[in-house]
Amino acid sequence: MYKVKVYVTLRESVLDPQGEAVKNALHSMNYGEVGSVRIGKYMELEIEKGSKEVEETVNEICSRLLSNPVIENYRYEIEECVAL
Repeated sequence: MYKVKVYVTLRESVLDPQGEAVKNALHSMNYGEVGSVRIGKYMELEIEKGSKEVEETVNEICSRLLSNPVIENYRYEIEECVAL
């Protein structure tokens, strides 16, 4: 079994109004040293496939469902889980 950590973020060229709102709130709380904030999504998946199929499956899941490839980028980390 594999544990996959997926991170989805807006592309740099896409405006992030939620991140801008958080930055403004931080500035109003006297955290003026914060230069920019980008908001994203984090997901964990457990996949029961052979190691050769996991990366292909994760790429397909991310591009078809978990992210919008027009405005978002994704990256992931795959960890092999050891059964106890």
